[in-house]
Amino acid sequence: MKIFRPFLFIFFTTTLVAQEVQLDSVTQLDEVIVLEDAVPKKATGITASSIVGPSTFEKFNPVDIASAINQISGVYILSGALNTNRITIRGVGARTPFGTDKLRLYFNGIPVTNGTGSSTIEAFDFENLGAVEVIKGPKGTTFGGNLGGAVLLNTLPSETNLTRISNSFTIGSYNMLKDNLSFSHQEKNFNLRLSYNHLETDGFRQNNGLTRDGVLLNTNFNLNAKSELGILINYIDFRAHIPSSLNQTDFSENPRLAAANWLAARGFEDNKYTLTGLYHNWQITDKFKNTTSIFYTYLDHYEPRPFNILDEITNGYGFRSLFEGNWGTFNYSFGGELYKDEYEWSTYRNLFRDNDGDGSLQGNQLSQNKEFRTQLNLFGTLMYPFTEDFSVQLGLGFNQTDYDFRDLFNTGDENTSAERNFDPILLPSVGLQYQFEKGQLYANASRGFSNPSLEETLTPDGIINPDIAQETGMSYELGGQWRPIGRKLSLGLALYHMNINNLLVAQRVGEDQFIGRNAGETRHQGLELDAKYILRLSETLVLSPYLSYTLNDHSFVDFVDEDNDFSGNPLTGVPKHRVSSGLTVHHTNGFRLNLTHQFVDEIPLTDANTLRSESFNVFHAKLNYRSQLGDHFSLGLNVGINNLFNTNYAQSVLINAVGFGGSLPRYFYPGNGRNYYGGLRLGYSL
Repeated sequence: MKIFRPFLFIFFTTTLVAQEVQLDSVTQLDEVIVLEDAVPKKATGITASSIVGPSTFEKFNPVDIASAINQISGVYILSGALNTNRITIRGVGARTPFGTDKLRLYFNGIPVTNGTGSSTIEAFDFENLGAVEVIKGPKGTTFGGNLGGAVLLNTLPSETNLTRISNSFTIGSYNMLKDNLSFSHQEKNFNLRLSYNHLETDGFRQNNGLTRDGVLLNTNFNLNAKSELGILINYIDFRAHIPSSLNQTDFSENPRLAAANWLAARGFEDNKYTLTGLYHNWQITDKFKNTTSIFYTYLDHYEPRPFNILDEITNGYGFRSLFEGNWGTFNYSFGGELYKDEYEWSTYRNLFRDNDGDGSLQGNQLSQNKEFRTQLNLFGTLMYPFTEDFSVQLGLGFNQTDYDFRDLFNTGDENTSAERNFDPILLPSVGLQYQFEKGQLYANASRGFSNPSLEETLTPDGIINPDIAQETGMSYELGGQWRPIGRKLSLGLALYHMNINNLLVAQRVGEDQFIGRNAGETRHQGLELDAKYILRLSETLVLSPYLSYTLNDHSFVDFVDEDNDFSGNPLTGVPKHRVSSGLTVHHTNGFRLNLTHQFVDEIPLTDANTLRSESFNVFHAKLNYRSQLGDHFSLGLNVGINNLFNTNYAQSVLINAVGFGGSLPRYFYPGNGRNYYGGLRLGYSL
């Protein structure tokens, strides 16, 4: 804690001094507030959520979505590489070996989490996003009731009655090049946004290159005064080489190395991902409306690894329908979401050791499998305002999950085909909100769940695990937001407590082999604080310090692993303290300087707490300039430095790592060293 105390002091000292500076008029105050985003909330009713928008995105490199989302207290993205991200919310998901699970991810209201609960945020281009909204914990009844919560990605809206072409071009260290070309058009009954993006980089480490191309189309048609039809298409094609994790010695001495076996195999992943959605908004009456979407997702994934080659295809499809209305003083919502996918995967021998140093070579087939997965979510909420200031909201969700596994490789007694249908689960919630002159208080109690991942539902022999159960838990939260000094100072505080039963544990028993089981109970409790101050130093200069602090007091309540009792130990994979802070300096001539800082406390790497990662501070800086060139053209310039002090730090970790064949266990994914970037943005409007 001592390391980041200076930043707490700077923030609060600046805030206290700034309170003595008065604005001359309301008009001047409105000029200051442009530093904040007015992003519409998607969470239903009085459900609390956190939102970051364009003003936050502009503080970072346009490929660094992790740093932007990490500005939200309670949310932490561990990023092993641009294609390897793990989102944890209040410690939920920290034990997942790779990727993101135990939450629901939505893109423009369409669910994009697959049938076993895995989400891939890197399938979306950062520069196409207009907002990221996070519902922490299971209180978001209309978004699935998962223990981790929900992450809602929303695209940039089209500007009213405007046709615009813009191009954003960025170059940087490690031969990084990124381009985003977009066209938008909006008129009375029609709007369209089309963008193409390209990214290539060699990466900081060996075997770390990435090439990605993508297209996004989002268009709406007004069929009549009460009906709107929309089409959404997102396509991403990328190849990313995989340096994998490092052991302690390599991480400390040369973090640019790749793991030796992944380097020898030249391991990579090749992905072609498509999301298509058709949605309809219908204002049925003045007090009743419906939004319905049907969607299809396709993923073609090919990944040569040192231990085998994985070839997989996923076809997902479904629908979501949400009704919202009011009856007298009651506000209500209800609806349902059905997601089905067909996941087919095969593995092959990787003969890279016999390929004369040319990397991976596909050999004989080892397995062929197919799994049909179905998730049904039903939900409803009812909100009643007892007074103008005090409201209550009741919610109830229902989930039914089924897996049907087919072994297409083995025959006879060796065939392992089986079904695994989980018991239906009810997910109630209750929320209270009290509004007062300068803010609001809220309280919530809700039940949530998490489904086992694919690795947890199957044994290493490819057999359905009949004993695995869903995680369940109760979450309690108390919080509030205040603006005690007009609109200059904003404060947010949340306290939460959540017990999770039937903890899902994926124990690694081989390089690509896990055993999933339920191993006890964890307690997640903590405090989240967000503060921001907007200070007008002069008629032309505005200064805004901000701070986001997370306290994680997470532990195993009951966790016995064979002969080892880990009960009472801190939860593996979660830092106890985390701080995101920064300072924005904005001048009316178009210049904006952003200084950002992140502190991450040490992280327990083993359940026994015998090894921890080192805490770290990392600093970034970015200078932006924007100008309007006449009536039609606009210009934007930016330059930035990431990791100002060239800190060697672990941007992601792998918990309970195991060394195989006499090698040391590999726990660490190094963050990039000091690196630079600069960009040019040109726009033309009609």
